Amino acid sequence: MATIWDADEANLSLRSGGRIAPAGLRAARPVGLPGSAGARARRRLGPGPAIPFGLQIGPALLVLAWVAGSALGWIDPRILSAPWTVVEAFARLLEQGRLQDNFVTSATRALLGLGIGLLIGTILAVIAGLSRIGEALIDGPVQIKRAIPTLALIPLLILWFGIGESMKVTTIVLAVIVPIYIHTHNALRSIDSRYVELAETLRMSQKDFILQVVLPGALPGFLLGLRFAVTLCWVSLVVVEQINATSGLGYMIDLARNYGQTDVILVGLVVYVLLGLVSDGLVRLIERRALSWRRTLAN
Repeated sequence: MATIWDADEANLSLRSGGRIAPAGLRAARPVGLPGSAGARARRRLGPGPAIPFGLQIGPALLVLAWVAGSALGWIDPRILSAPWTVVEAFARLLEQGRLQDNFVTSATRALLGLGIGLLIGTILAVIAGLSRIGEALIDGPVQIKRAIPTLALIPLLILWFGIGESMKVTTIVLAVIVPIYIHTHNALRSIDSRYVELAETLRMSQKDFILQVVLPGALPGFLLGLRFAVTLCWVSLVVVEQINATSGLGYMIDLARNYGQTDVILVGLVVYVLLGLVSDGLVRLIERRALSWRRTLAN
């Protein structure tokens, strides 16, 4: 599409010091050639329209591929049970009460470890984020823990706490602390200094400064860390429940492995997947509600 400029109006804009006056703006507007459809519509940049009901297309495609592969005989049932076989095993475990009992045990461990880890990680992040001395004392050990995979500490935790519930909950706590600390501490350090200056001008107390400036400013980072923490919570739970456990979803999976029951193993894995998706969805819902004032590409 060609653009035609009015020479007199362009010269007028140049004589005015390069500032384009309203007339100059009219001159810069594209003029369609004869037979053209007019100016092209402005293109909107962004991730595209929202998907109705927040549907997850990727997992749905995986399930469809699993159904098709099992129905056509492409997948050996000894390696991966068919979806309908897994559904039957799910119903059988529910009828026997085994799934409910193991689920309650796993959920209790996960929630306990997640709650303690959130509390410790947040407190450490606030102390290190608001105090140079606190950062010098806390940041180094947390970074050391970050470099060591939590699951690599299990042998040491067994020596310290035995193979009971204390070891399992402690493993989850150690996995949760790091992402909460890292993201919350980074958010605290990224608070705009103008807000701090405004709080000093208003003579805000330390308590009001923390409640009204620090914590709201660190909330986006905390929620991001919470998403990572929830994921690591379930990952750690899967591992620790297969170490001399007598109950829990991981114990059910390990017992099914001994008897070659792939359908029961898949039931446990599906429950873990659902727990992970639901918990992540809840955190994202909280994030949208708590941070509704932000304007981002997701809005």
